[in-house]
Amino acid sequence: MATCARNLIQSAWNQSGESSTKVRYNNQIMSTQLPSLKNVAIVLRPGSNDTLIEGATIQSWLKTRGVNSLVTTTDKLRLRREIESGVVDMLIALGGDGTMLRAGHLAAPHGLPILGINLGKFGFLMQLSRADWQEKLPRLLDGDYKIENRMMLKAELWHLQELVSTSHVINEVVVARGRVVRPIRIRAAVDGYMLAGYVADGLIAATPTGSTAYALAVGGPIMPPELRNILIVPVAPHLSMDRAAILPEGASVEITVDCDHEALMSVDGHEPAAFGNNNRVRVTASELVAKFVVFQDPGYFYRNLSNYMEQNPSIGDF
Repeated sequence: MATCARNLIQSAWNQSGESSTKVRYNNQIMSTQLPSLKNVAIVLRPGSNDTLIEGATIQSWLKTRGVNSLVTTTDKLRLRREIESGVVDMLIALGGDGTMLRAGHLAAPHGLPILGINLGKFGFLMQLSRADWQEKLPRLLDGDYKIENRMMLKAELWHLQELVSTSHVINEVVVARGRVVRPIRIRAAVDGYMLAGYVADGLIAATPTGSTAYALAVGGPIMPPELRNILIVPVAPHLSMDRAAILPEGASVEITVDCDHEALMSVDGHEPAAFGNNNRVRVTASELVAKFVVFQDPGYFYRNLSNYMEQNPSIGDF
């Protein structure tokens, strides 16, 4: 039934005289490719031997085409030095979405584009798969691609009037309960005015990219990646506001937790930090963007979304 419905929709779209590759992007979030590629860093998740083998294969393929490359894990100091010195033109991330996020955090401050090749189970952020990278990589060297500039957030952690840390966010920043299994009281203010108070397990501030990650799992709306908005979603709210809020990119969101509640703060799934009674996190649009290499037409996001919704690849076999 689902297949028939998709065929019917596609047929109606084609008969309407509209091209299936009609551009729906906000052109401001797209940029053209680099003039040429000379040095590429192939980045992997630490401790993955299978990924290391695939990385060496891609490195050999690039070498035969005159492109220098470094195969390394995302935690290596040499990789950071190469990026900071301006030697690297692009990152190729091998693995799953976690590897793509780590690569994005390394690349964004230096304006480097990232191409994701999915070797994991899910890979929602990835463009290519293990099976098709040899077919698509020649297009990379020919300059036949676009760069999708994805919005990021800036999360400032404050203790009273002291700035403790600043993080740049690709998916989401989460303030959630700690070890004690009970809801916490969270407040969110927008531009200095109270938005809502929640009794919940946590509160998520997400980008459009992150709308299909943790925010989607707790019932948040799906937002196309070309949007520039801040998404606020509560986690398991109890007798309190249970709706998501979509804010403009110019908004400033402050999240606080009421006294006597143990809470944690985490950015893009990284190790959480303690979030005390006198802490607050200020979330705004970041000046940085995550530059994702895109080969497919603008409809790729919706096709991938449909496939993942129908069969979650992260579940695997029982």
